[in-house]
Amino acid sequence: MNFNPNKHHRRSIRLKGYDYSQAGLYFITICCQDRIWRFGKIENNEMILNEYGQIAFDEWMKLTERFSNFELDIFQIMPNHIHGVIRVGATLAVAPNDDVVAPTDTKMDAKTTVSDIVGAYKSLVANGCLKIHKSKNETMGKLWQRNYYEHIIRNEQSYLHITEYIINNPLKWQEDTFYKSQNSP
Repeated sequence: MNFNPNKHHRRSIRLKGYDYSQAGLYFITICCQDRIWRFGKIENNEMILNEYGQIAFDEWMKLTERFSNFELDIFQIMPNHIHGVIRVGATLAVAPNDDVVAPTDTKMDAKTTVSDIVGAYKSLVANGCLKIHKSKNETMGKLWQRNYYEHIIRNEQSYLHITEYIINNPLKWQEDTFYKSQNSP
C-alpha cells in the first residue's frame, strides 16, 4: 500500500507551540502495545509486579541519574501501563495570586525535553524485558504503543486530582479505561 498523506497522516497530540523543555509538572501515561498485561497483576487492590514490572519500576527510579534538573514525583506501574508525574526544571512553586504552578527556573538541560525522558525510559524498559525473553528463547513483540499521553499540570487543584487518580488506580482497576480482560503474555 502506498503512502497517501490525505489518508495516512499522524496528528501530534502535543500542545502546539509548547516548549517541552520548559520547567513544569507533567502527567505522563505510557501504555503497552495492545494493552497486554506485561508488568504484573492487581491482587487485593494492590499492584503485584512480575519480573518485567520490576524492570519498569527500577528504570523509572533510575531516570534521575540519567537526566539532571529533573525530578520524579508520584508514579504507579499498572499491568499494562504506567502513570507518573515528572518535574522538569528547578524548584517549582504554586503562585499565590492565581494558583498556577510556576517554575523558579525556565529550562532544564540545554535540549532535554519530556519526550527525551519518556523515550529513554521506554527504550531502557524494552531492552531489559527483551533480555529476559531472549534468555527464555522467546519472542517479545512490541512492548510499547507508539506514543505516550502527557498533560501539562497548570495548578494545584489539577495536581491533587491527578495524584489522587494515580494513587487510587489499583483500587479502581476494573473501571480503568486501560483495563482489558487479562491477556498477559
